[in-house]
Amino acid sequence: MKLLQFHRPPFDLNRAAIPQLTTESRRCIQNLAAYRPPKSSLRFPKSRSAAVLVAVFIGRMGDLYVLLSRRASSLRTYAGDTALPGGKWEDRDKSFEWTARREAFEEIGLPLDYKKVPTLCVLEPFLAGNRLVVTPVIVLILDNTLRPILNQAEVTALFSHPLNSFLHSEPPFATEPEMLEMKHHTYMDIGSNTMPGKVRMHTFLTGREAGGTKPIFGLTASILIRAAAIGYGHEPDFELYAPDQPTMEQRIAFALRYDPVFREAEIAEGIDPDKTPDPASLVDSSQPDAEVKRRRRNARHARTKL
Repeated sequence: MKLLQFHRPPFDLNRAAIPQLTTESRRCIQNLAAYRPPKSSLRFPKSRSAAVLVAVFIGRMGDLYVLLSRRASSLRTYAGDTALPGGKWEDRDKSFEWTARREAFEEIGLPLDYKKVPTLCVLEPFLAGNRLVVTPVIVLILDNTLRPILNQAEVTALFSHPLNSFLHSEPPFATEPEMLEMKHHTYMDIGSNTMPGKVRMHTFLTGREAGGTKPIFGLTASILIRAAAIGYGHEPDFELYAPDQPTMEQRIAFALRYDPVFREAEIAEGIDPDKTPDPASLVDSSQPDAEVKRRRRNARHARTKL
């Protein structure tokens, strides 16, 4: 424990030298700093693991914003997408938190200094479409004099977006005339590439689409919805899940048990994929009882189809 505290000093909002905060922003930071993800029995291979950094900072009016990047068009995957800084775990990484911080330093020059950029919390993992288990790490940028140093081979632009906008259907910005008919938030229910059932993919406009910036969608949107819901203490004003959508933990468990890419990686690292808990036995305690029971039935139904 002492070693952990040495590497990651505990964050104390009352002692931090930060600008004026709104009451809502102060509560959001406190909630994030107090958050601990539920314990999970899942073991996933490091070779199929990644981490992203949700870097939050305080705006001039005391509101919270998150940093987002525009990926370089020359990248082999997700070229030009709006994304969070991050990447795959490497052997030199001490933890997923270190993975996220290292990648943010390499991509946008965000300092590794815990005093300038303290960690608020680490979220539960998410399953990405490219068969990676992604762990989000939320940090707070205290030094607003920091200036980004973009790695042009990976990032072409950096911008910010209000954190609380991921809980609302209406846009947080003035809409440009050419975008009046476009909705700030939309979604599409698609078939999962791992577990049977539909998954709801959310999309948010950035207000920068006229300049070529892509909307925030997919995994990035899901992570930011989750971060905002924890911080501001309430769910979004739109339906978050598709009917019969399995929980994220169920989807990861299903991938670990049945996806050949994951199974090969697990075996290579000495993990027995057949010891992964049955997805039907995993429930999300944050969901209402009826939702939990419905998702459990759906997971059991998916298992019997194999």
